[in-house]
Amino acid sequence: MPVLECDVDAARDRLTDAGVAVESGNTDHERWRASRGGATAVAYDDKIVIQGSDPRELEALLREGGGRAHVYFDGGARGNPGPAGIGWVIVTGDGIVAEGSKRIGRATNNQAEYEALIAALEAARDYGYDELHVRGDSELIVKQVRGEYNTNDPDLREKRVTVHELLTAFDEWTLEHVPREVNSRADELANEALDQG
Repeated sequence: MPVLECDVDAARDRLTDAGVAVESGNTDHERWRASRGGATAVAYDDKIVIQGSDPRELEALLREGGGRAHVYFDGGARGNPGPAGIGWVIVTGDGIVAEGSKRIGRATNNQAEYEALIAALEAARDYGYDELHVRGDSELIVKQVRGEYNTNDPDLREKRVTVHELLTAFDEWTLEHVPREVNSRADELANEALDQG
């Protein structure tokens, strides 16, 4: 349940500008309430509490945007191809801001890695970060995106184009290969997604 300490009047304006209906609070302590995408934001004097199953969209709208984040991604398949899952984490100086995981059906390991990177970049874009430092433990994907490796696989080439399009949303970005132990949370999330199947 995300809690944002912020100027609640400015946050209300951001929601209104985005077309989200803002209603009066239900108690004397609540300034206002707004709902979207399976989540509800409740404003108090100096903070907003977001409740619900999928707070990401509302949280992204309420955050002031900008700033720097570190993104970790991982994808994997059981069999190659086989059932596949992805995981990603966004971290700032405040700790973990968001994380996600899901099964993506049947894919190769490399397809799953790209899908994880795409999902992570979409989330970071939605949160409005200016500067992104992306880390993954797939050397192949990192080097393909950075242009150090080519690929003959048309599906991977298409995913690489999608990644480059998403990266244009950021003023500055880096992408680096890290050992699996540095990427452990994203790896855990990808495996949790697979285990839920």
